[in-house]
Amino acid sequence: MNVKQYISYRAGGEVVQKEKEVPVTLEADEPRYTESDFVNLYPQYLYQEIEGFGGAMTGTSAYLYARMDPETRRQALREWFVDYNYRFVRVSLDSCDYSPEEYQAVEDPIADPELETFSIRKDREEIIPMLKEAMAVAKHPISVLVSPWSPPKQWKTNPAKPNFPGMANNPMFANFDYDHPNRNRGGSLKPEYYGSWAKYVVKFILAYLEEGIPVTMLTIQNEPRSATPWDSCVWTSEQEKVYLRDFLYPEMKKAGLTEKVGIFIWDHNKERTLERACEVIDADTLPMIAGIAFHGYTGDHFEQIAKVAELFPGKVLMQSELCGLHRPGRAGMPRFNEFVKETPESVEYKDALLYAHDLIGNLNAGMNRWIDWNLIVDEEGGPRHVPGGFTAATIADSKGGYRKDLTFYYLGHFAKYILPGARRMLISKCSDAADVVAVRNPDGTTAVVVLNRGDRDVGYILRWEGNLARMLFPAHSISTVVF
Repeated sequence: MNVKQYISYRAGGEVVQKEKEVPVTLEADEPRYTESDFVNLYPQYLYQEIEGFGGAMTGTSAYLYARMDPETRRQALREWFVDYNYRFVRVSLDSCDYSPEEYQAVEDPIADPELETFSIRKDREEIIPMLKEAMAVAKHPISVLVSPWSPPKQWKTNPAKPNFPGMANNPMFANFDYDHPNRNRGGSLKPEYYGSWAKYVVKFILAYLEEGIPVTMLTIQNEPRSATPWDSCVWTSEQEKVYLRDFLYPEMKKAGLTEKVGIFIWDHNKERTLERACEVIDADTLPMIAGIAFHGYTGDHFEQIAKVAELFPGKVLMQSELCGLHRPGRAGMPRFNEFVKETPESVEYKDALLYAHDLIGNLNAGMNRWIDWNLIVDEEGGPRHVPGGFTAATIADSKGGYRKDLTFYYLGHFAKYILPGARRMLISKCSDAADVVAVRNPDGTTAVVVLNRGDRDVGYILRWEGNLARMLFPAHSISTVVF
């Protein structure tokens, strides 16, 4: 049997990637009975389907992509959509924080209540061309997720005061007009415009479909609990349920979309996924909901994902967003960089750990789909229409090229080897010295991802169906074992 171990880690400021052949012995031929250091794999016990991975084509990513030369664009697309098998793409409905400018498809829906001036002109400039180029080269069919950040500002209540502790005096929120509706800083959609907003959303999806873009997923609202300094809108669980049941789903059904586009609820951080799912899903809404989307910014909370999978079998669990909350290579939130002594290498390592640990925990909890945040940002974490910026796995330079940080290589240990349609398998391990997930791929191969976050090398014996493979997992490394 051919067993290979692919290893990635950072040494001397460089990313090191190694490939090793691992000998396999039969347990029956062992000279003595072995009991210790096992990671047991049970391919006869399989769990959820892992449908694939992807990233967000925000206005920012599309802006940077459009400014690359043709060969660099082709290289980037090959790395994302061929080498990494990306098949899910998230786009924002109108502008989001990662749009170079703020915009909406109808400039003034009060003056145009029939939405006759509706146009996706802004999307046609850079986002849709990038999508079409990706579709032309992708190894697997692409599936697009649409997420709204804010309805048109004219339909909203006035912005809400910051709902984060200590944020009221934060410079990002200071000197803002809270007395008039705005796309930014939250506020809520007025109930009298629920029906109009549903029509607007349907028009957006239909416009994308007419462009040949395969929209198959819709989240009701990005981060519905956050009144952020950028495009945002606050929804309670009851408001989300009423809008879904009485307005959005009927409008989508009228347009013939309910069998084509799955509706996902929540689309916010994991720590309240369970409560939101239980509050929104009832006998009426259950058949209207394809799945539950969540973000990864507030810690593990893997138990919540596992419980949601248990309570709502058949619903797709999708992580729809994650990134490091700092500018590329710099520690902490942007305003704190000068106070935190970190190196670019240590910051990138922490990001890579965050991603890999979160992915393994979510997969073991029952997650089906995973979508990264921006496919690419610049060295300042932008450009975007609001101050600040966050990092990504791929960073554009000022000359139209890009570099890949450590997170990109860690992601490859999942996306390259866990193929669309894989099934998670049962494992048991001797200790918590490393994070481990194992899958059986549609082609019959097994892939085992092992993340060693510790300061010491870890030795494990992989054991399956009478076979043993002894291998070492270096400190501060990630490995994928394939056989």
